[in-house]
Amino acid sequence: MSAMIPVIDLAPYLQAARGARDAAAAQLRHALEEIGFFIVVNHGVPRELIARTFDEARRFHARPGGWKMKLRMNEHNNGYMSLGRYAVWTSDVNDNDKPDLNEAFFVRRERRPDDPLLIAGRRFAGPNVWPDDLPGFRETVLEYIGAVDALGRRMLPLAAIALDAPPDYFDTAFAESQFTFRLSHYPPVAAAPNQFGIAPHTDANFLTFLAQTEVPGLQVRSPDDTWLDVPYVPDSFAVNSGDMMVRWTNGRFKSTPHRALPPVGRDRYAIPFFLGPHLDTVIACVPSCRGPENPPRFPPISYDDYLRWWYDANYRPAVQASAD
Repeated sequence: MSAMIPVIDLAPYLQAARGARDAAAAQLRHALEEIGFFIVVNHGVPRELIARTFDEARRFHARPGGWKMKLRMNEHNNGYMSLGRYAVWTSDVNDNDKPDLNEAFFVRRERRPDDPLLIAGRRFAGPNVWPDDLPGFRETVLEYIGAVDALGRRMLPLAAIALDAPPDYFDTAFAESQFTFRLSHYPPVAAAPNQFGIAPHTDANFLTFLAQTEVPGLQVRSPDDTWLDVPYVPDSFAVNSGDMMVRWTNGRFKSTPHRALPPVGRDRYAIPFFLGPHLDTVIACVPSCRGPENPPRFPPISYDDYLRWWYDANYRPAVQASAD
C-alpha cells in the first residue's frame, strides 16, 4: 500500500528539460489532491550535507540535559525543547491527551542585527539560540536550511502551475520565507496508550521537507483512514503539504494527518524543515480554487496570526519556560 505515496524525480525539471516543468506539476497536483504526501529524488541537496546535518543532530542530543536546558526555547519558539513538553493539542484527527516522546532543537531564519522584523520585535522573527561550545554546529545547520529553503522555492512554480495559476503566483509570498527547522531525537522508550513519538496531526505550514533515514517511524493516514509506513527511499525527501496549502487551495490540496511511532531498540533522529511564507502574507483562496458553486471555505488570515494561534495552543509557552 506504500505505493500510494508517489515518487517525483526532480532531475528533469531542475535541468530545465523540455516539458519537465509541466510534467512535474502534474505529478505534484496528483499527489496533493490524492494523499498530500510524496517523495522527491534527485532534488539537488548534497548527500554529504544531509549526512553532516544528521551528525550534528546526534552530537547535539548526546549532550547532557543540563547543557541543553541552558538553550531552552525562547518566546519565538527557537531553542531547545525537552522530552514530553509538546503535542499537537489542537489536532482534529486524534484525541491527543499525552505529550510526545521526542526532544528537539528549533531554528528559524537567521537575521542580521538591522533586520526590520528583528528590530520591530516581531514574534517568530527573534534571534536563534545557539550553543557557543559546539564548533561547526551553527555553520552546518545554516548551510542545510539554506539548501532546503532553496529547494522549496524551486518547487513553488510547480505548485502554482498545479493550481492553474501563473508560475510566479507564490513568488512574492516566499521572497523571504518563514521557516522552522527542527533537529529531533526520538529515544527508544516505552509509550503509554495513545502516546507517540509525534501524535497524529497536520502541519501548520505550506510544505514540509523531511530527509529520510532507514530508521522507520513516520506514518501517513491514507484516504481510507488506514496508517501507512512512509517507504524509505535512499537520498530522498518525504514531503507533505500543511494547513496553509489547504487554506490557499480551498481544500483542493490536502493537509494529511501523519504521526511518528517511537523507535524500537535504537534512537531515531529527524531533521524536518517546515516552509511557510513571509509572516505578513495574507492567506486567501487562489482564484482557480473558488467559484459560484465553490465559495471560499476559510476567511483570509495572515500567516503571523495563524502561527500565533497554533504555537500558543500547542507549545504552551508557560510549559516550555517552567523548570524541570
